[in-house]
Amino acid sequence: MTERDEALLTRARALEQAIGEIGTTLDETTTCRELASLLARHLHGSVTVDLLDEPGGPIRRVALAGAADAGVGGRAPAAATRSDKATGADVIPAAGTGADRAPSLAVPLAVRGGRPMGTVIVRRSGPGFSADEVAVLQHVSRLAARHLGHARRLAATEDTALHLQRALVAEPGRPHPNLEVAGSYLPAGPRALVGGDWFETVRLHYGRSLLVVGDVMGHGLDAAVDMNAYRAALREVASTDLPPHRVLRHLDSVVAEDDARRPATCLLVQVDPSRGTATFANAGHLPPAVFGADGSAELVDLPVGPPLGTGVGGYEPTTRPLTPGETLLIFTDGLVERRGEDIDMSLARLAALRLPADCDPERVVEEVLRRLDAHHAEDDVAVLAARVRIRPGP
Repeated sequence: MTERDEALLTRARALEQAIGEIGTTLDETTTCRELASLLARHLHGSVTVDLLDEPGGPIRRVALAGAADAGVGGRAPAAATRSDKATGADVIPAAGTGADRAPSLAVPLAVRGGRPMGTVIVRRSGPGFSADEVAVLQHVSRLAARHLGHARRLAATEDTALHLQRALVAEPGRPHPNLEVAGSYLPAGPRALVGGDWFETVRLHYGRSLLVVGDVMGHGLDAAVDMNAYRAALREVASTDLPPHRVLRHLDSVVAEDDARRPATCLLVQVDPSRGTATFANAGHLPPAVFGADGSAELVDLPVGPPLGTGVGGYEPTTRPLTPGETLLIFTDGLVERRGEDIDMSLARLAALRLPADCDPERVVEEVLRRLDAHHAEDDVAVLAARVRIRPGP
């Protein structure tokens, strides 16, 4: 094998290793460290990677490999560069004289035709850089820049999604003061920031309040947009002060007229503190739970109608007492469902909970989420707890 053949083989191996070793995560710093480590091994020098967070902003040093005497994490020093016509790379004039002078190369951290996101600098003692080594530096840097570009675009998308989630999963309306409520929404995982789960409270006449929890089928932005449409329609229908089963019937017929809307499950509870009652209507949703003053739980047995959006209707009301010592809990399936487990077993786990005596709604939500490990659930979780407020005597 000739010297030229060996050089080409070394270059090919470096590029092959770069494909497997760079961009293993979506973290910018990790990608830069992977880049620096690979270049330090193949170019036998010290490598620094400086990033530019935004055009015109400060440069920060995020990665260093092959040398222990340079700082990482601070502001990177600026350096004048000149073009090397033989290699096509930028060459940084080396500091010092004589034996202290070391060849240095700098290439932009950018894809072809793109705006530079930073700079990769390689320094070493000994001979200068060959054309093959410069090619490795350029190709590997472009590969890392492509991964950084993907990561930054994903981060921007997630930031947009987070703001949308905050707008869509907004605070519910306020119930009457004679009802204490607490709720929580947890997205499924760190990247699924929006979904179709929601909860709501609507103030009605004569001291009553309507409690709502719903779940649009599917995930992501499309489900969140449909969820917002359901929520807006529900508020409008509920303002007519119809009983819960008629609210569902009307909402079902309205949504069924729009073929673009996804089906959704929904549970409504109309709480009347003056009478000490709760009236339920269920559209394909899981049953609620009631926690007694002693902390024990009980599932409420309800007739289940079809999900909203089918146009079938057929919702029935169920009324049961709700005393001031009891806390009602309504929720979406992400709270209890576990992959590969029968739903009855999942609900039985909830019913078996024993909370501290006389928990307020906020404490009930916290305890249930913690004990059912809802923060690691595979699906979105929406939970709403309510308790009739005890009024002081005259």
